[in-house]
Amino acid sequence: MRSEPPPADDAAAWIAGAVPDGWFTEPPETVIDRDEIVVWGTLPQPDLGTDATDADRSAAETGRVHQFREDTRDRRIKVAQQLEHRYRRKVSWGAACGDTRELFTHLSAPVMTRLRQPERQVLDTLVDAGVARSRSDALAWCVRLVGEHTDDWLRQLREAMGTVEDLRRQGPDLG
Repeated sequence: MRSEPPPADDAAAWIAGAVPDGWFTEPPETVIDRDEIVVWGTLPQPDLGTDATDADRSAAETGRVHQFREDTRDRRIKVAQQLEHRYRRKVSWGAACGDTRELFTHLSAPVMTRLRQPERQVLDTLVDAGVARSRSDALAWCVRLVGEHTDDWLRQLREAMGTVEDLRRQGPDLG
């Protein structure tokens, strides 16, 4: 049985202190679950002048993200190793520049589930239609689709769960 990782309540602040000044235009966004910490940083947009097309901007943003990835690789690895030791979670990095967002590395965690025939038929339809390569891809597609259409509800649910966790910590230590 796998033990739960330690709380990561202070991870965003720790990351903000560990990331070198000048990497990002604002404090990094930190997304945490029980398996992974994803650190998103916003990069300054390249100045292309007023004559640049949308394609030029997109290419420049992609170039900025790729160059950041190459230039910061060694330092990001060191910060990630410290984070992984401290919080017992894998660490992934991503960067955003204008409309371009790229996640450099990320954890793909296996999830076991039992599905009845109607649920399997949904997945098989997505595979047969070419929407997904496998049942696993189809299930991931469904989860993303639900997530896109229920962001507000999921945000409220996570906030409520955070409040419950805060109340638990304030309660007596049953040691």
